[in-house]
Amino acid sequence: MKLERAKGTRDIIPEEKIVRQEVIDSLRNIFERYGFSPLETPTIERFDVLAAKYAGGSEILKETFQMKDQGKRDLCLRYDLTVPFCRFIGMNPTIKMPFKRYQIGRVFRDGPIKTGRLREFWQCDVDVVGTKNMIADAEIIKITQRFFKSIELNVIIEVNNRKLLDGLMDDLKIPEGKREAVIIAIDKLKKVPIKDIEKELETKGIKKEKVDELFKILNTDGTNIQKLEKLRKLLKSEKAIEGLDEIENLLKYVNEKDKDAKVVFAISLARGLSYYTGTVFEAFMADGKFRSSLCGGGRYDNMIGNFLGGNREFPAVGISFGIEPISVMMTEKLKSEQKKDSGNENIKKTVTELYVIPIPFDQSSVKAAKIVEELREAGLKVDMDLSGKGISKNLNFANSYNIPYVLFVGEEELKKKKFKLKDMIKGKEEFLDVKGIVKKLK
Repeated sequence: MKLERAKGTRDIIPEEKIVRQEVIDSLRNIFERYGFSPLETPTIERFDVLAAKYAGGSEILKETFQMKDQGKRDLCLRYDLTVPFCRFIGMNPTIKMPFKRYQIGRVFRDGPIKTGRLREFWQCDVDVVGTKNMIADAEIIKITQRFFKSIELNVIIEVNNRKLLDGLMDDLKIPEGKREAVIIAIDKLKKVPIKDIEKELETKGIKKEKVDELFKILNTDGTNIQKLEKLRKLLKSEKAIEGLDEIENLLKYVNEKDKDAKVVFAISLARGLSYYTGTVFEAFMADGKFRSSLCGGGRYDNMIGNFLGGNREFPAVGISFGIEPISVMMTEKLKSEQKKDSGNENIKKTVTELYVIPIPFDQSSVKAAKIVEELREAGLKVDMDLSGKGISKNLNFANSYNIPYVLFVGEEELKKKKFKLKDMIKGKEEFLDVKGIVKKLK
């Protein structure tokens, strides 16, 4: 038998998984500080639910992994976390609103495989359902600021409003049938040269003078307040004014502190998905070296109600964090810090922070194991030699996994109840009792 992974999947080795887990733990911690509760929905859903008219659309259905159970029912693997969330809301009509939830889990898409795109990947969503108040939108942005501050990644959060873009289309008298194409084209501005976007719009039947006028407005510069003031003079439609009012209101709630991620009013930010109805936002690395967004979302007041049918409205706002790109940026940051820190390894290859070596193994291993349990009980992450490799091989083993500390437990140390602790980075050694070891490492 040839051992192979399924196409479009990959194994995540411990040193990558540790970084990824730290990212997820940071997100979970911050979500819960803001009163968001965890939700878990099944990986397998009924196909008719995920294929509903207001779900992911025909394009994404082509990439859905489909199957039948033994009862011949049509099932599939979820392709995102949003549609199962809509289904959950519909099946639980007595939930008190506003309802705040987060969900972190695997999703699956049977699409083309390329760099950065696999068939199994992680999504992390946080949403508020049941309020139109701009404080909810602001909370999502504050969560984003606090998260990136906690992991020390320097990002810029761009915000805009789909009502503003819709109003801009009204002012420019762009035909209804061409508006979605214009918004999708605008959304490419970070990745594609302006000239290419202009050509694309002209090939879609947008006159050159309209394209020139569009880009004149999109290129409005200045501070957030200056942009708002300039646009109020340029735009007159009711939708545009409503969008500008909402942005101004939002910015009042997210006045950033010096160390918070900067919030920038970006007039060209569109987020191509048609279900957005108000605020939209994305976060990018501030240095511009990584062009893809690290997270993105917005307000979608109609999607859940349309999906479920009936007359009840479910206003909602949320954001999805890209576990994969954020983990990549974290790893790059650790590598950069490693170079500055005289080459010392900052990327963990194991969660172990202390490795215990019994000397000699046959005489000391039983008592060493009891000390290891004491240290674990105190909250330390401890491993020990399990096979009697000897001092030299054990030190090489600890080095190969970048374990920061090694503890030698010999017969003399056991008598004195003080053990030699070696700092594997600095090379320093000291004798400490169990309490002293815990105090130093915690």
